[in-house]
Amino acid sequence: MNNLRNRVNLIGNIGLDPKVREIKGGRKVARFTLATTESYRNSEGEKVSDTQWHNIVVWGKQASFVENYLHKGQEIAVEGKITHREYTDDNDVKKYITEVVANQILVLNYRDKRPATADAEQTV
Repeated sequence: MNNLRNRVNLIGNIGLDPKVREIKGGRKVARFTLATTESYRNSEGEKVSDTQWHNIVVWGKQASFVENYLHKGQEIAVEGKITHREYTDDNDVKKYITEVVANQILVLNYRDKRPATADAEQTV
């Protein structure tokens, strides 16, 4: 039951090509945004779409998968946990960030033949 305490599952489209960088010791980190959209009818019967943007972070070998196979517009499923962090910018203003640290990514559509999943439990 402990693994249900901080768990998020999202299905959406990648907003921009992922940004990947290498940090100390050669470990990689990938970051990208994911758009999830809900549609509903308002009180006048008009269809309304509401899009939420989520910051996704991927570490290690799974970041290499992201770098090589994920692109803007692809539909993916992400399983991970929500994290919050804060920092002070160069102008001494405190910034707060909420991110989803991905444990598993499943690609739901492709432009060409590529691996379908990146599972952090298997690759990290």
